[in-house]
Amino acid sequence: MIDLTTRNPTLQPEQLTHDLTPSHRYQHVRLDTYAPNPDYPSQAQARTAIQAFLKGAQVRPGGFRLFRRAKPEGRGLYLDGGFGVGKTHLLASAYHATDGTRALMSFQDLMYIIGALGMTRATDAFRTHDLLLIDEFELDDPGNTHMANTFLGQLMPGGTSVIATSNTEPGALGQGRFNASDFQRQIQGIADRFDTYRIDGPDYRQRGVRPEDTMTQDEYHTWETRQNPAGLAHLTYRDLSRHLLNVHPSRFSRLLADVQAVAITDLTPTPDQNVALRFVYFIDKLYDLGLNATFTGTSLTGLFSDTYRHGAYAKKYSRCLSRMSEMLQEARQ
Repeated sequence: MIDLTTRNPTLQPEQLTHDLTPSHRYQHVRLDTYAPNPDYPSQAQARTAIQAFLKGAQVRPGGFRLFRRAKPEGRGLYLDGGFGVGKTHLLASAYHATDGTRALMSFQDLMYIIGALGMTRATDAFRTHDLLLIDEFELDDPGNTHMANTFLGQLMPGGTSVIATSNTEPGALGQGRFNASDFQRQIQGIADRFDTYRIDGPDYRQRGVRPEDTMTQDEYHTWETRQNPAGLAHLTYRDLSRHLLNVHPSRFSRLLADVQAVAITDLTPTPDQNVALRFVYFIDKLYDLGLNATFTGTSLTGLFSDTYRHGAYAKKYSRCLSRMSEMLQEARQ
């Protein structure tokens, strides 16, 4: 059994720009495997928009360059929608559908790269890229918004195109949600390079039912017997939370190297937002890596306080709970 609390991986800043490809969960997705919900035409329209965006490619030695009319500037496509409508599937499919120099990363990954390398080195690292795919774009932090604006404002005029996605908080009805108008207003100077598309629909992870309950002890023991002990990491929520405070989030993927399954037991309500946000990012990595994972303890709805779930980082917490629910569904199969 693997003890994650004994691991403290190192990572050189330059290594942050390596392996920016679709994660294991999205290695085999393609545009033609995306199944739009027929009740929500905007899903099929979003796929068509990406296909049209990628067809605007001019073949050149070593890759492609996307263009609008005769201008060399990069183009932008922005997909805004709720949780679980397939935006990451579409983003990864766009990566697989192209052959140029491209990179796929989450918005938070991009922020870590800029923070570690500095703006000049970060922009230089991507200056020759034809396409950047940025998942879960967030404008809930003014500093991050400014960095994203500066970063993209330096790259896109040189020919780098961008496809970005972001989550709209379910049921927000326009109040405090991240939507196309927010994007156009806050990303000043580059917004006119983006075409925006809204994707509607329910969270497919929930399939119209309430979020999954955490596992009972009997369920957990049954799940544990199906795992390879050599690849299983088992730790309590308290021990994990303490350890994550000592590991920079940019190293979470390395923390999970060679791990096949993760059991986080004894979930308890989280009173510290710094702890909660690190856990959210850890769940993102578990999910993206496609690891088997399960949870015991308090219900998912009781894990984060209402103050957090309806505060400035509401979208992060909602995404986390949606993904934990899906992983529990997978664990029970």
